Amino acid sequence: MTTAPNTLAPSEATLNWCRKLIAHPSVSMTPNMALIEEVKAHLEPLGYDCLVVRDDSNTKANLYATIGPKVDGGVILSGHSDVVPTEGQNWASDPYTIDIRDDRLYGRGSCDMKGFLACLLAKAETFKNANLRVPIHLAFTYDEEVGCLGVPSLVEAINNLPHKPAMCIVGEPTEMKVITQHKGKYSARAHFTGRSGHSSLPGEGVNAVEFASQFVVFLRQLGRTCRDEGPHDDDFVPNHTTFHSGVINGGTQLNIIPQNCFVDFEFRNLPNHDRMELKGQIFDYLDNTLIPEMCETYDDVGVEIEVVSDMPGLATGDDEEVTKLVMALTGANTTGKVSFGTEAGVFSAMGEIPTVVCGPGNIEQAHKPDEFIELDQLGRCEVFLDKLIGALVK
Repeated sequence: MTTAPNTLAPSEATLNWCRKLIAHPSVSMTPNMALIEEVKAHLEPLGYDCLVVRDDSNTKANLYATIGPKVDGGVILSGHSDVVPTEGQNWASDPYTIDIRDDRLYGRGSCDMKGFLACLLAKAETFKNANLRVPIHLAFTYDEEVGCLGVPSLVEAINNLPHKPAMCIVGEPTEMKVITQHKGKYSARAHFTGRSGHSSLPGEGVNAVEFASQFVVFLRQLGRTCRDEGPHDDDFVPNHTTFHSGVINGGTQLNIIPQNCFVDFEFRNLPNHDRMELKGQIFDYLDNTLIPEMCETYDDVGVEIEVVSDMPGLATGDDEEVTKLVMALTGANTTGKVSFGTEAGVFSAMGEIPTVVCGPGNIEQAHKPDEFIELDQLGRCEVFLDKLIGALVK
């Protein structure tokens, strides 16, 4: 392997772990146990204490692996094991077999975020051999891509352990820049149940599609209000809380009053924008305006909301120990904010663990066909981990 001048070549160990991890087609909502078991089989013989937190189906799990002294403090290094699907994408190579060309490593999850996990596993023995004064915890989660569904059970398990970590670094792709704030996300499905009938007699039924459409317009108005009235934070793009209706599905054919309609919607809030207030506006409109109008003639109609994800935003201060540490290790003199969500908000909100986001790769490459990570980014991540060890030894 050759790299361009002025780039940092990753180790063969990192490339080998990229190969192994990417070979697991651990698409969200599908089993990830084969990947978790392979990682656990590598870490346990090195002396890591491994905690496996399974889901109810027993087909998916988080892994929490600890090395070092059994004391409070230390650092969680966390990443998700799941990836987005490749169906319908035109790839130049097999997405589950790494392909290295032009100083890039191609493969599904190479950027988001198995490249980071590979760096951790390549350094696992180095972590073990270091004379650590506080522990290092490696966290591998499931189903992040569909709403951070796996990490809450992991954080709950961490909260019940005898020793509490001092900080967390989530290695989402930031080009090794230090991210201290990101937006939250609330996503849900609204099921509108109306009353069917012949379309020539619209007053004899309740048109679920029409009421769902009113709801979509209401969400659009909320988004415009946030855009125009704020709050605003120009460090985010866009600089305000956003609302979005992504899928609407209802009706059977034109001459039948539609009895059912589904709307998938979300909002992505600035971390300082009250999520309870935003949710309250939605449910107040449904309960006090839309549903009463639907029920004027019939009482067996209405709206049910199924929450898909409820991810808190992240707002870690620049004066936090984790921020100062990661800035020192990366050489950064500023921190950043991003509009995409991560599991960092869950570690911070549920676990009260100060957390930042810092990892290799560029988020613009995530989820696309021919997803890749620059080899230099993997090399820089390895250097970062070596510096982290230096900061944690006795």
